[in-house]
Amino acid sequence: MSKENETDEISGTETTGHEWDGIKELDTPLPRWWLWTWLVSIIWAIGYWIVMPSWPLITDYTKGMLGYSQRDVVMAQVNDAKEARKIYSEKLLDADLETIKNSPDLLEFALVGGRSSFKDNCVACHGTGAAGSKGYPNLNDDDWIWGGSLDEIHHTLNVGIRGVHEDTQISDMPAFLSDEILNKKEIEEVATYILSLSDSSISASRDAMVSYQENCAACHGPDGKGDKMMGAPNLADAIWLYGSDKQTIINTISYSRAGVMPSWAGRLDEATIKALAVYVHTLGGGE
Repeated sequence: MSKENETDEISGTETTGHEWDGIKELDTPLPRWWLWTWLVSIIWAIGYWIVMPSWPLITDYTKGMLGYSQRDVVMAQVNDAKEARKIYSEKLLDADLETIKNSPDLLEFALVGGRSSFKDNCVACHGTGAAGSKGYPNLNDDDWIWGGSLDEIHHTLNVGIRGVHEDTQISDMPAFLSDEILNKKEIEEVATYILSLSDSSISASRDAMVSYQENCAACHGPDGKGDKMMGAPNLADAIWLYGSDKQTIINTISYSRAGVMPSWAGRLDEATIKALAVYVHTLGGGE
């Protein structure tokens, strides 16, 4: 309900003419400080529209008198970071792996870059903590199929394993059952003998030992400790890539394994591969 404006008897302030349930609305003036703040905000906004990029157009936007661009600022910062990184990347290229490892500045740069590259390229198989999983090696332990020295890790990163690189590392283990080299009984006996290499409580027959020596020792060694030059795993320790239970070992002997690691040469630049090799080597299991 609206009525003619009148002056409130108690406050002496004119009303707006509106009344709700007997309550009249006072036409109280806005505080002066609020009005000044409002006016200053308007002036500031107009000034911002003039000097800064602010108004969108159909295919562009107003650049403002200052021509400021946050994109340009960010790109300048990125370029500065690239230049700083380029200096150390060139140092990595010129230095051998041992020099990088023994130089505090180069080592710090390599570890930062290597950790970043590992997250981008390696965690899908080896995990965020490099602990690996079934079929993917743990890079934190001391068991290295192709060797865990700085140079060996660097080489493996470059050429890969069973990859497309012309020098890729290949170890071809026969599928003893599929290739009809051994029968199921002989394979089970060999599996038992292999388990006995790392567990003295397991006894194996002489026939099993003879079968191992005739079919497996050429790669894995007569004592089962493997050969890193051939990519033959150590069978005499407690570290297993696909599992240490007897059935898994039987399956490996019967049908072989053929895990693949890509070659990073050509995918990553040499400085990044060096940084990655140094990082992996320092995870705890590098030889």
